[in-house]
Order: sequence, then structure tokens, then C-alpha cells
Amino acid sequence: MPERAGIGKELRYDDISAVGRVGLLDVAFARINYGFGAMVIVGLPFIAWYIQIGQDPLGLVLWTAWYFAGMLVVRWLYRRFHRERAATSPEAILSRWSPLVHGMALVYGTSMAVPPLLTAHHASFEFQLLYLVTVAAIVAGNAVHSSPVLSVFRCFFLTGWGSVTLLVPYVFPDHWYYVMPLALIYARTMLKHSAISHRFFVQNTLLQEEGVRLAENFRRAKEEAEKALYDKNLFLTTASHDLRQPVHAMGFLVESISRSNRDTALDGALADLRHSVRSATQMFNALLDLSRIESGRVQIKTEDVNLADIVDSVTMIFREEARSRNLDMRIHLPPGSAIAIADTTLLRQSLSNLLHNALRYTRRGGILLAVRRRGDDWRCEVWDTGIGIATSDGADIFSPFSRNEHAWNIDSAGYGLGLAVVARCCTLMGAEYGFRSHEGKGSCFWIRIKAIADAKPTMADRQTELQVQPGWSGSCLVIDDDPLVRSAWETLMQSWDLQVTCVDSGKQAVRLLEAGFRPDAVFCDQRLRSGESGFELLRELLERLPNASGAMISGELDSPELADAAEQGYLVLRKPVEPETLQAVLGQWLTPAGRLSSCAWQSRLGERTF
Repeated sequence: MPERAGIGKELRYDDISAVGRVGLLDVAFARINYGFGAMVIVGLPFIAWYIQIGQDPLGLVLWTAWYFAGMLVVRWLYRRFHRERAATSPEAILSRWSPLVHGMALVYGTSMAVPPLLTAHHASFEFQLLYLVTVAAIVAGNAVHSSPVLSVFRCFFLTGWGSVTLLVPYVFPDHWYYVMPLALIYARTMLKHSAISHRFFVQNTLLQEEGVRLAENFRRAKEEAEKALYDKNLFLTTASHDLRQPVHAMGFLVESISRSNRDTALDGALADLRHSVRSATQMFNALLDLSRIESGRVQIKTEDVNLADIVDSVTMIFREEARSRNLDMRIHLPPGSAIAIADTTLLRQSLSNLLHNALRYTRRGGILLAVRRRGDDWRCEVWDTGIGIATSDGADIFSPFSRNEHAWNIDSAGYGLGLAVVARCCTLMGAEYGFRSHEGKGSCFWIRIKAIADAKPTMADRQTELQVQPGWSGSCLVIDDDPLVRSAWETLMQSWDLQVTCVDSGKQAVRLLEAGFRPDAVFCDQRLRSGESGFELLRELLERLPNASGAMISGELDSPELADAAEQGYLVLRKPVEPETLQAVLGQWLTPAGRLSSCAWQSRLGERTF
């Protein structure tokens, strides 16, 4: 392998690959092909001049005819060379054609010495001198174009200019003593010039080959990186259910332990544990979301979106967390309707990540989620009174794993994935995004999406405050095949004074219903070891329980059945489910004034996926 195309070491023709040497041989061959035709043109004016001075031109005519015949043969050989080059290995081409090209260069050069022999003592000094100058010009052209293969040029040069130079005393008997030195000086100059040109061709070829090698290395590295990314995403996709299970159970257990704790000395430790689990959950969700987006498996579905419904569903999830941090969470919606063109899932994901980010880095004050009209667009803004962002950190804020020093000081649990997910989601939707911030005083992150100009007012049944009722009553049925998860469900529900029955298969659930059990809420895992479809099971159970509400629980990223469930309006909760999210859902289903029916809940919820 040459060092940087020969830089720092002596350039050698042998350093070039066989393919590169064939390319240089082609250049030299092309010059010989051109040269034979050029000599035919050169011969015509000399024939005319020779006739004008009263001499017999037969010798020059035969000489010109010789070059004409040579031109036809060389052109035929050149076309054959190209045909074989396309179908034969470079090594075979070099072995077969290199001697032929050298032979043609010898014939080409030797034949140039014929006119001085034929016209010596018959033509004028001016005639001979002009022919010598013409040959010098031809040699100069070949010194550039034949020098890619230096040995080919030297075959032409030594037989061509060398023969002409040796004939100088014979052709210029009265002037050879000053013509000969000039011819020798010119010979040395052309040899030096050809060496320089040859070095240029070799270096250029080596640079091209290095460029090809670098491009090939880049292609391979890119393919390896893409394969590694694909393998990583495939692993996260296939293993997401099993990876989410322990985090899902841990969140429920921590919440139930916190509610049952009577030792005030443990309050701080439990609060830290709850915060750690919540941070792990958010980081895990962001990582899987980013993986799903990078893998290209996200199907964009732009539609008319009621921004008020999106805002309500997002704030419902985070309001309890804001209360636990003693932060004020507010929303601002425009009067009338706010309908935009967006992908519901991606927009909800983006706003959820922005709200979570605002909550994480805000110690006091509050959060505002606002929707404002800006020309033909709606701008969704998330304001906070947190630490702000330094100007120097702004360029990388939406890059994966980007966190500034202040962020690490406040919360070391995050990994800088939330805003990267926002950026990817907005890019997929074709939405603009950005932020402005004042370090130490807070930030405003925004997403700008196209508004529907002729949207009709809608009667949105919005609830801006989550009313957590301490006196819930009701029973729940949970179908999950993981014993640890079932235990976590039982512990959490009992801490909320709710009755819960957990089973590991659809058969057990059906037997309970046939025995008279009538739960108010049904939560069904998608992947069951019995091989049953969780969605089909949930639909069957809800058909038997017309007054019950139900939801799918899953850790899978791209299950077609889950997509079908969301399309049909069923609630889909993604593991790990945060206790606050589950609390918000149950707060709607189990209220003292009466539960919503499953159909009413589904129609009100639309295609919401948490």
C-alpha cells in the first residue's frame, strides 16, 4: 500500500494496481493512435513543397501512405483493445497488449526518420529545418501524452528524435555544428519533461486509487454501521417486551411501597427511588422511541388533529408529577377550535418529551403548555422557569446524548435522548421546531405545524385538572403471564384500595367471568405465553362486559395488532406504565359519579397511545 499516493516516498509505476496500469496504457495507446493519423496530415504539405522545389515526391508519398496504412491498423487494434479490456482481466490485458503498444511506439518513432533520409541533399535548408521543428513539436506532445507509460514514450523518443538527431550531420552538412547541440539539449529537456509528466500521471492514478479505496472503506464502514444499527434496533424491537417487564413491575412496586410506608425516615429514600424509576422509565421510552424512528419503521399518518385533545391527553399524564414537584402546570388554548395537520402519535410524543424535559429541569415556578396562532400555522409552546440553556450549547441541544453541564448538575439520570426524539418526530412530520432560552431564567421550546384554515368549531370535552379521588371503588381484571408483573399489579391496586384479580391466560379470565366476576376495568397484556392474541382476548372480554372499560398493555414497538387496536379506538398503554398514567386513566374510569362506558371512553379518547 503506497503512502498517501506516493507522498513521502519515491513514486513507482509498480505501486499502481493492474487496473490503474491498464488505464495508463490506454492513454499512451490513444496518443499513438492519434499520432499515426497526425503524421498523414503532416506529410501532405511537405509533399506539396517538395514538388514545388522540383523534386520527385514518390518517396514522401510512399512514406505518407505507410503512415495511412499504419493508422488503419492501429485504430483497428485500439478498438479491439477496448473490447478486450471490458471482458478480460487487467493482468491478461497488460500481458498481451503492453508488448504490442511498445512495438507500435517503435514503428511510430522509427518512421519519422525516413523523410530526412529521402530528402537530404535535395531539399532546401528551410525545408529540412521546418521538418525538424515539426518533429520536435510532435515529440513535445508525446512527452505529455505518452509518458503515462514512460517506457512507451522512450521507445518512441529514442527511435524517433534519436534517429533524427543522429542524421543531423547528414541532413545539415553546413550547419550541423549548431543544430546538433540544440537537438541534444532538446532531447535532454524532453526526457526530463517526460519524467515529470510520468510522475504526475502516477501520482494522479495513485490518488484516484486511494480515493476508490477510501470510498470502498467508507461504504463498508457505512454498511457495518447500518447493520449494527439495524441489529440494535432489531434487538430492541424483539426484546422490548422482556426488557420493559421488570421496569414496569418496579414502578408499580415502588408506588405501592410509598403509599404503604409509615416510617417517615424512609420518605426521602422512597422519594429518591420513585424519582430514579421515573427517570429510568422516561429514558427507556425515549431510547426505544428513538430506535424505532431510526429504524424507519414509523409510518407517517397526517390527518386533521384537534390540538386541544392532544394538549389534554399530554397534560393529564404529567399533572400529577408536576404536583409532586410543587410546580404549577397550566395550559393556554385559543378560543374556538385549534385544528392542525399532523401525525397524532408523533405530535403527542413530541409534546410529551418537551413536557417531561421541562419538569425535569425546573426546580420552582411552573410549566405552561400553550397553543398560539402564528399566521397560517399553529405553534405549540412549552414554557418553563428552569435552568435555561447557554448559547454555546444551543447548536447541539437536539442531538442524541447531548446534555449541558447545568443539566447534569440538576438531574444526572437522563441521557439526552428526549429532545433528539422531538427533532426526529418533527422532521418526519415536516414540522418546524426550535427554542429560545435565557440562561438561569427558563426556556421555551416550540413546534410549528400547519393549521386548517376552514376548521369548524368543535365541542371538546376537555378536563384541565386531574381530580384524583381518594375514595375510588371498583374492581380490575389484569391478564399478564409474568408472575412478577402480576404481583406488582396486585400490590399497587391494593394500595389504592381497589379490588384486583390477576390471571395469566385468557382461559382463566373467561372462567372467572363465567363464574360471575364482573370487573369494572380490564387490562390485558399483548404477548401471552399461551399464544393467545391479547387484543382478540380484550375484545372478547369487553363483549362479555358491556359496562366495563379496557386497555391493552404492551412493551412491543411495532405490533400490527396494537396498531389495529389504536385504529379501532382502543386505549394502548406502553410498558413501562408510570403509576401517574395509570392513576389518570383510572381517575376517568372509576369516579363516584359513575363510570364512563367503554364505548364512550373509546369514542372520547380516539386513537390515544401512551
